[in-house]
Amino acid sequence: MSQMSPSTPASATSAPAPDRADTEAHPHKEHGSVRLVIASVAVLLLLASLDQTIVSTALPTIVADLGGLEHLSWVVTAYILASTVVAPLYGKLGDLYGRRNVVIVSVTLFLFGSVLCGLSGSMGFLIMARALQGLGGGGLFVLALSIIGDVIPPKERGKIQGVFAGVFGLSSVAGPLLGGWFVDALSWHWIFFINLPVGALALSGFVFGFKPRGVRTQHKIDYPGALTLSLTLSSLVLLTALGGKEFGLTDPIGLGLMALFVMALVSFVRIEGKASEPILPITLFKMNIFAVTTVISFISGALMFGTLTFIPMFLQLAKGASATQSGLQLIPMTFGILLSSTIAGQYMGRTGRYRVLPMIGLSLASVSLLSLSRLSPEMPSWQIWLSLAGMGAGMGCIFPVVTTAVQNAVERHQIGTATAAGLMFRQVGASIAVALFGALFAARMARLMGEAHVEGLSNVAELGPQILATLPEDTKALIAETISTALHPIYWIAAGLALAGLMLSFFLREIPLRSRES
Repeated sequence: MSQMSPSTPASATSAPAPDRADTEAHPHKEHGSVRLVIASVAVLLLLASLDQTIVSTALPTIVADLGGLEHLSWVVTAYILASTVVAPLYGKLGDLYGRRNVVIVSVTLFLFGSVLCGLSGSMGFLIMARALQGLGGGGLFVLALSIIGDVIPPKERGKIQGVFAGVFGLSSVAGPLLGGWFVDALSWHWIFFINLPVGALALSGFVFGFKPRGVRTQHKIDYPGALTLSLTLSSLVLLTALGGKEFGLTDPIGLGLMALFVMALVSFVRIEGKASEPILPITLFKMNIFAVTTVISFISGALMFGTLTFIPMFLQLAKGASATQSGLQLIPMTFGILLSSTIAGQYMGRTGRYRVLPMIGLSLASVSLLSLSRLSPEMPSWQIWLSLAGMGAGMGCIFPVVTTAVQNAVERHQIGTATAAGLMFRQVGASIAVALFGALFAARMARLMGEAHVEGLSNVAELGPQILATLPEDTKALIAETISTALHPIYWIAAGLALAGLMLSFFLREIPLRSRES
């Protein structure tokens, strides 16, 4: 893959970028109060990422209240699907029309969707409201990371991206804990209502702190590219999230989604090759930094959510922990993310370099996942905590780098588009990994439980903490061993992915983080 020089335009057909010399050296001249902007955006990012996970512990209560058990998975899938599909659209719209305006639209959609979620009186209404909420939340992810490219010089961006990576990691653990607390202390409706005052306050801070650039240019929207990209992502996420659960992969729906994915992807590549202002320029993939970090983003999303999804299940069903206790035991992972992302950001700020960080991160992830591949009921808690901390430290070394490196490599007018692409691939990686790992785990559990002939359990799908508590001790021990055995291949595969990412990271080129006009 070829590497563009810092002075080479990323796309020959794109509109010329505005001069960045003054704004990179003195970003506050153009964008008002940088601290207020960063604080406000961090809160908005926290809200959007929390809403990916906060629903998980409240789902049983929501189903009991609204009914519609058969549509349970759509409460989560609707948000993830909507936020993934719109990510590249927001990136491009922010580049074209200014991120300040697009943030206001995104937050408004998110908060309006939150109100509708809280007022839901049926499962169908809740699912539609979650989709609307995701349409706004997906924009917050992209725009939060893109705004850093507007208000912070390249060499300083790693520090802020490190903070944002910590926010993302914190939300992954805090979401289930907060969801459980709201259900117990108030009601599940407050999971969504709490977004209103916090989101409104953060939006006010952003509007006052982030000043518009005042630049207006004529643009042409790539509607065919947006449509085909949306169809590509929608079919892929639906196929991996619901295939084997809501429908079989060889059923007409499954085969139809596969065909739609292939046709939409081929059409998208053709359209983007001819578009004057493509929604996702194919030329970006010719850049070494963009191509390598995109694959690393995909892998890191798969590893992060693959770990988070199954550890609580192991702790509850194999180690006998409660839902709250299993959530608390994920804190070492959050601590690892916070610590390493801070150190990584400081390192990039002092040296202007980043290439070694993904190597360190993926090495830590590989070792941690190999340790988790030996999960057993007898494994001491300290070893699980150490593995989770190592996993978090690995992710904390990766998340700030992939965004900062790409923003430093592309021209300013493509920062939003390139940032959105990296986030999109991380989301897709997470969705695919969770779905495929879940299918593998369910199949192995069914086979192992069938061979064990566990009395008192007619269907493995019934297995849960409440059912487990009613079973004899020897049966509990058998189930704990079975769950551990079923999880081993998942972490072996994840470790293999981490090692593949590590090998790829050696091919990452490096453009020192500094103001390129200086």
